[in-house]
Amino acid sequence: MNIESQRQLENSRAKLNLLEDRLRELDAEPVANRHTRELTRKSLKKLANQLKEEIIRFETHRAPANS
Repeated sequence: MNIESQRQLENSRAKLNLLEDRLRELDAEPVANRHTRELTRKSLKKLANQLKEEIIRFETHRAPANS
C-alpha cells in the first residue's frame, strides 16, 4: 500500500483513528479468551503500525527538501 494523494492520506488517518479506538475498546472489555484477545490485538496493532509508516513515508516525501 502506498499513499499517493491528500485524500488517501486523510482516509488513512481516519482508518488509523478507528483502529486505535478499537484497540482502546478491546483493552477495556472483559477477557473471554486471552489467546483470541492477544491475536486480535497483534493484528490491529500491526495494521495501525503499517498505516503509521505509510503516513510518515508520504509526509516525508511530500515535504520540501531543506537545503
